[in-house]
Amino acid sequence: MSSILLASASTRRRAIISELFKDSEIGVCFCELKHDEPEPTSGVEVSTQVQEACIKKAEAASIFSYDGILDSPRAIIVSDTLVEDPDDYLVALGKPKDEVLAASALIRLSGKRHKVWSSTTILERDGQGLVMNNGWFARSWTDFSIVEFDEINEGLMEYLISSRSWFGKAGGYDFAGEAGRISKIIQGEEVTVLGFSGRAISELSTKILKRM
Repeated sequence: MSSILLASASTRRRAIISELFKDSEIGVCFCELKHDEPEPTSGVEVSTQVQEACIKKAEAASIFSYDGILDSPRAIIVSDTLVEDPDDYLVALGKPKDEVLAASALIRLSGKRHKVWSSTTILERDGQGLVMNNGWFARSWTDFSIVEFDEINEGLMEYLISSRSWFGKAGGYDFAGEAGRISKIIQGEEVTVLGFSGRAISELSTKILKRM
């Protein structure tokens, strides 16, 4: 049986990939990459930051040992998501490390529109794309969606922080969870906000799924 591996700890991403391949004969496996992710920075366009972070994940995935997970995946998927500061396209809002940083991110987003960037790389051994390690080749797609936030009042802010829905989420919010009540997509696809390039998912469903 052909198999595909999603190298991500994100429950949202795992649910999306599971749903995409649920009616196929392709086995789906998951793992978490053990590598140092680059910290979001300033002075570089967020679109560039997210692409570079995704390529670093792809490089890590191409040398990762999959012993005990599966023999050899047919394809590996990695993805990275960053939230762009609504007031500065050179500043990325990453995953807050504590409640103070989570509140700071939500204050920046409150009552404004911002871009969510997701970059996804698919690794295969078909000889197409950027050369990686161990015979893997990588192709990448990067997309953005625009999300609008309502004003976050003090009571709601306290609830969002205490619920810890911000933990592990770029920009400090979970669009598919608690923050979905106060935000909406103005442009783009929901899948991009949840962690994948929409074009990469289209590639998986229209080409790779049929080929495998």
